[in-house]
Amino acid sequence: MTFSRTPDRRRFLQTASAAAAAGLFVGTGRPSRGQESPNERPVFATIGLRNQGWTITSKSTDYADFAAFADVDENVLGENLERLEQRTKKKADGYKDYRKVLERNDVDAVMIATPDHWHTKIAVEAMLAGKDVYCEKPLTLTIDEGKLIEQVVERTGRVFQVGTMQRTENGQRFLQAIALIRDGRIGDVRKVTCGIGGSDSSPSIPAIDPPKGLDWDMWLGPAPEAPYRALPEMRQGYGGGVPRYTNCHYAWRNWYETSGGQMNDWGAHHVDIATWALGAEDTGPSKITPISYSLPVEYKDGYPTVDDRFNAPTSFEIRADMPGGVPMIITSAGDNGILFEGTKGRFFVNRGKIVGKPVEDLEQNPLPEGAVEAVYGGPVAANHTANFVDAMKSREQPISDVWSHNRMLETCHLANIAIRLGRELNWDPAKREIVGDPEANAFLSREPRKGYAIDM
Repeated sequence: MTFSRTPDRRRFLQTASAAAAAGLFVGTGRPSRGQESPNERPVFATIGLRNQGWTITSKSTDYADFAAFADVDENVLGENLERLEQRTKKKADGYKDYRKVLERNDVDAVMIATPDHWHTKIAVEAMLAGKDVYCEKPLTLTIDEGKLIEQVVERTGRVFQVGTMQRTENGQRFLQAIALIRDGRIGDVRKVTCGIGGSDSSPSIPAIDPPKGLDWDMWLGPAPEAPYRALPEMRQGYGGGVPRYTNCHYAWRNWYETSGGQMNDWGAHHVDIATWALGAEDTGPSKITPISYSLPVEYKDGYPTVDDRFNAPTSFEIRADMPGGVPMIITSAGDNGILFEGTKGRFFVNRGKIVGKPVEDLEQNPLPEGAVEAVYGGPVAANHTANFVDAMKSREQPISDVWSHNRMLETCHLANIAIRLGRELNWDPAKREIVGDPEANAFLSREPRKGYAIDM
């Protein structure tokens, strides 16, 4: 069972998909095999292999065959081609240039796990080439990028899954949380707090030659021109084996030029669930207020005054005024997860637990049968890829569609703009623009670096 936001949107997408299959939408490649034979095992390709790229690939080999990988770091590419062959006993082709993947007629869908600043360009070009798309979160670097992706999904009728896998996985804890709220177990929701942690600070990071095998210019892609930077100390744990202090592998999350800090990284997970629980997937906040924040470098007119250190906020408390007057607090403090507070109680949920008296009460008073499935829109898929593959067959949109994702991510983007400018922002969720603040509205988009505009 797949999931669509509204009946009108479902009808439109089914019509658009039929038109695309009939050749009424023109892309750079022929209709994919998935359109011709929806019962066949689909063929995927992954673009961006380090860390999350391999994670989503390895989750998907039970549902799809992989024909190709693409990565601008030949070391990462070679290592993961070997891992895929060991896992599946089949070889895939490897490319530095993702466009070679999009040219292939045998690829039905692409999985995109590049750094954030590459997501929109690759996703749009993939859809225009006749591919369905699974793209990692956060989907975009700016709000206007989200609008563009929505337009291209509607134009092409492609199926598009965003990698906010908390909607499907993690023991269904987040689905249970929403079911508890819908069943009135905490009464009326009065406050939601999303604990997402803060970004790291760094010392001054020198410019050095890029490591052998990395095409640094293509890694930067649409991002502003910058030298490769790194210090010798290596990162440990998840994402390890690369410099701890760099503007490249893993640490790109700490730079506004390529990401949005923790606000967009973990925020894309927890703000998503909180927005879903509040029933605000088709709208957004009316106001964003930066209660407190700390930036690791000085800013002027919304931009960092130095370019050799991490620049995303290290700590913050942001209030988003959500529909119905419910405040959503997004904070770097406390436990990572979501605290829901209502007129009758409260509970906390994250990837490892769901706790609180309303949860304890389930032992004597369980949720109605099918309550979790009602949240999901049908039987919960085995994992996020399984839901994507089901959607490819039905030509409906999956559980994490671009519209709901962009609506919640607008809250995160606006929070970052409020921090960068140091002031409250009023947001018009109908017009999707900041009210009475041209300087702030200028941050809704960003010009790509010359040579890296989206190929429309």
